[in-house]
Amino acid sequence: MQSNLIALSRDCEATEVPYGGVQVLPAGTHVRIMQSLGGTYTVATEQGSMMRIEAKNADALGLASEPKEAQAAPGQFSEKLVWDHLKTVYDPEIPVNIVDLGLIYSCQVTPVEGGGNKIEIKMAMTAPGCGMGDVLRTDIERKLSQLPEVKEVHAQIVFDPPWHPGRMSDAAKLQLGLDLDTASPNSPFPLYGS
Repeated sequence: MQSNLIALSRDCEATEVPYGGVQVLPAGTHVRIMQSLGGTYTVATEQGSMMRIEAKNADALGLASEPKEAQAAPGQFSEKLVWDHLKTVYDPEIPVNIVDLGLIYSCQVTPVEGGGNKIEIKMAMTAPGCGMGDVLRTDIERKLSQLPEVKEVHAQIVFDPPWHPGRMSDAAKLQLGLDLDTASPNSPFPLYGS
């Protein structure tokens, strides 16, 4: 998704991609929306920085705030619901959700004493030095904690085994223009030029 330049209507907090540092973009800063997925906007500034802006700041982009995320009704909790909500979290640089990117290594749901459930997620990053890990981890914990019957959510970033393009779903590989036969653990990931 590419759009025309937009001048921010007010000062706006943004997270620098891929480093993860938070800064305030001043009113009048010109940005171009590159991606709008999962309740966030990835924008490019005229200075060449890529920034992630949360939906709560959509008005600074001249957009209406997105409606609150749909809530599941009490009694409808399931592991499928957890996976469905994980699919609403997107890497700010790659227009594919974290499940189809193959970043989720495990999802464990266990009942807790007194009722409810605890969800433990183990996830990887596409590159070990990516500073967006805490941002994605926070997204996961926020979204899953809103599910009915969930008492605790813990997402952990792991580096072993290392992520590789062969972990992506076929749909993600096709969306990114990767050859289904060559996206294996030994193939370089072309989006990063390695």
